[in-house]
Amino acid sequence: VLTDLGYHTLEASDGPSGLAQLRLNQRIDLLVTDVGLPGINGRQLADQARERHPDLKVLFMTGYAENAAVPSGFLEPGMAMMTKPFAIDAFAQKVRGIIEKS
Repeated sequence: VLTDLGYHTLEASDGPSGLAQLRLNQRIDLLVTDVGLPGINGRQLADQARERHPDLKVLFMTGYAENAAVPSGFLEPGMAMMTKPFAIDAFAQKVRGIIEKS
């Protein structure tokens, strides 16, 4: 979907692969990740990514109700959450809004 919207994207199949992508020397505007990932979870991925890219914006997705899936204090500044399922238009608007705040 992001590619169809004109964004350049990198893709990883699990947390460790995503972390390897984030360690490459390239500009990354937004990390989009599921909360539950194989290997390491999405929050662990985001925390490790922010060690290298401290201002990295993060959009978490989850299939659980946000209040059930996300404990208090889970989201830090620059982080947002979307619960699945969601409309493609809502996703596109959320991504655009996060990136434009940069």
